[in-house]
Amino acid sequence: MSGLEPLYTAAEMKAADAGQDVEALMERAGTAVAAAVARDYPGARVVAVCGKGANGGDGRIAARKLGADVVDVGAELPEADVVVDAIFGTGFHGEPREDAARSIAAIRTAGVPVVAVDVPSGVNASTGEVSGVCVHAATTITFHGEKVGLAVAPGSLNAGQVAIANIGLEHAETAHARVTSEILRRLPRRRRGGNKYRSGSVLVVGGAPGLTGAACLAAEAAFRADAGYVTVCAPAESLPVIETRLLEAVKRPLEDAFGAAERAGSLALGPGLGRGEEARKLVRRLLAEIDLPAVVDADALFGFEPVERDAPTVLTPHSGELSRLLEEETDWIDAHRLEAVARAVERFRCVVLLKGSETIVAAPGARTLISAGTPRLATAGTGDVLTGIIAAVLAKQLEAPLAAALGARAHADSALAAPHERGLLASDVIGQLPRVLDAAL
Repeated sequence: MSGLEPLYTAAEMKAADAGQDVEALMERAGTAVAAAVARDYPGARVVAVCGKGANGGDGRIAARKLGADVVDVGAELPEADVVVDAIFGTGFHGEPREDAARSIAAIRTAGVPVVAVDVPSGVNASTGEVSGVCVHAATTITFHGEKVGLAVAPGSLNAGQVAIANIGLEHAETAHARVTSEILRRLPRRRRGGNKYRSGSVLVVGGAPGLTGAACLAAEAAFRADAGYVTVCAPAESLPVIETRLLEAVKRPLEDAFGAAERAGSLALGPGLGRGEEARKLVRRLLAEIDLPAVVDADALFGFEPVERDAPTVLTPHSGELSRLLEEETDWIDAHRLEAVARAVERFRCVVLLKGSETIVAAPGARTLISAGTPRLATAGTGDVLTGIIAAVLAKQLEAPLAAALGARAHADSALAAPHERGLLASDVIGQLPRVLDAAL
C-alpha cells in the first residue's frame, strides 16, 4: 500500500525464516554487516561481541570477513575503534542476564561507534521496550525488513541509523507499518466543479480567553492542509481576539457549535477549550449528538470518557495526557508505548494517535501505523497544528486511521521543511504545509 512499509515483529520474522536454509541466511546477514562496517569504518580495529544464538553467528561471520577479533558474552572488551554488537537478536525479550548485561555496559562505555546486528542488544524487537540495559548503536544493520522495535521508543532512540539488508526472504503482510512521505499522495485533490464545502469544511471548538492562540493555530492549519471552509466556535469574550487573528475563518459563539456543525465535514475539539466542567459537558454533547468525524485533543481529553458514536473519533494524546486517561504514570507510557496505545484503543474503541518520539496510530482491528517524528515539533502549539491537519483530512472523507497517519506525516515533514531548526514556531510548521503537500502531487 502506497506510503506504508512493513515493520516486523519477532514472530513475523520467525515465520519468514521458516523452512529456509539457516546457514545461507546467516552467511548473507554476516556479509551485509561486514560490508557496512568496511564501508563506514575503513581500516578500523573491529571487535565483535557475540552471543551463542543465530545473532552471534551473524556476528562471527562478519568478524571473519573483516579479520576482526571475536569476544564472547561476559568477557572483557579489548580496545577497538568499532564494536559489532551481536549479543541478542529478534528473539530476545525481558531483561538481559548478568553476563550479557556486563557486556552491554562495557559496549556502552567503550566510547567508540557501535554497529548492531539486526537489533541493538537489550531492545525488544517486537515492541521497542527496554528492560534493564541495552546497547546504544550508531548504526543498526537489520535483515529482510525493519523491526517494530527499531521504530518505537525507547528502542528507536538506541538504534542509530537503520539500514535494511536483503537476505533473500519473501515479504508478507505485517501487523505494523511505517508511514512514509508517499502517504501524502493519498490526500484527495480538489475536483473541478467543487466548492469550498466539498473541499472540506472543518469546525474548530475551543479558544477560551487566554487560550485563543490554540484555536487559531488549529484553524490556520486546517486551511493550509487544504480545507475549503473553517468555522471557529469560541466563547463570546474570545471572539474579538480571534477576529483580529483569523481573516479567512468564520467566527461564531460557542453556543452556536451545534448549528455550525450542520455544514461541517469534521470537528476539531479541544484547542484552548479550557478544562472546566462546562467544557467537558460540551465535548460529551458534541460527540454524542453530532454525527461527524472528530479529532479530540488537548483540553477535550481532560476527563474524557468513552462516547458511543457511529462517526469516527480520533484521540491525539501525548504521553502525559494518555497517562491520565489510562491512570498510569507517564514514565510507564513512555516505556511501553505500543501496549499503552493498545489499552487506549480497547478502552475507548476509537482511533488513538500517541504523539512523542514517533507517532503511533492504532484503531480497533486495524494495522498499527508508525510515523517517525522530529524534535523540532517539541514546541508549544504544534499539537494544535496537528489537530487542524487531521480535521482537514477527515473532512475530505478519508478513513480515520489513514487520515491520522497522513496528518502525522504531513506535520513532521512540514517541520523538517522549515529553513531553520532552532527557534521553530508552530506557525512556521503551518507555513510549510502547502509546499510539503504540493511536493507529493
